[in-house]
Amino acid sequence: MADSSPSEPQDPSLSLPHSFRVPVPADSGWERVREIYRRNDRGEFSQEAVFIAKSTLTAALIGLVYGGVPAARFSREQYVKHNQAELYRHRIEAVRSIHNAAIRGFLRYGFRWGWRVAAFVGIFNCVSAGLSAYRNKVVVTNFAAAGAVTGGLFRLNLGLRGLIGGSAIGALLGIPAGALISGLQTLAGEDVRQHKYKEHQQLQERRIEEWAKRVALTDVVVQEIQEASQESSEKDVEKINELLELHETATPER
Repeated sequence: MADSSPSEPQDPSLSLPHSFRVPVPADSGWERVREIYRRNDRGEFSQEAVFIAKSTLTAALIGLVYGGVPAARFSREQYVKHNQAELYRHRIEAVRSIHNAAIRGFLRYGFRWGWRVAAFVGIFNCVSAGLSAYRNKVVVTNFAAAGAVTGGLFRLNLGLRGLIGGSAIGALLGIPAGALISGLQTLAGEDVRQHKYKEHQQLQERRIEEWAKRVALTDVVVQEIQEASQESSEKDVEKINELLELHETATPER
């Protein structure tokens, strides 16, 4: 006698058409890392990629202001100090020359600080996001490792000693940053990976609900078409019978 075992419940998403299915979350670490920089089926970038781009741009602006404003003030003072004996034809020309010197200082040192701060923040966020995706969890060690990599790269031109020192300083700076980010995510109730998985589940449920509504609407339309065709066929039969009766009454008996 064969044992009758209950059939396992099927995933409702498997019955959906391909255009309605949501990609299954990747199981491998490298595949999760690739998903960070890959567009989804709606053409949107991932939350991590958007955060990396925004933070890098913000860091560039902060570095531009941080390095440019003091440099503009210093360049202005130095220009006034070293050009006191210079003669100008008009006061406007002197003011314009001072402003040009301040603008040159702002652009020169602001750009120098801006790209360095942007590169540091961009590399740090890329490494930390990649480690979090690969390990599928957000912990402080990810940010410490990201700080060590970033600090080592920025001191690589100083040789092995600079590489070790930069990595150590970067790791020390990454620990409080990671603790702050992890603490904020803990207060929020979920980290980035959990939020991404939750969004995936909600999107899958919405797709299933939308497909069920479309199927129900299709059944209603098909039923209405069948009823309309049945009524039309009945009316056609009645008209044919009426025409036959008229033809019989109009034909004289021989």
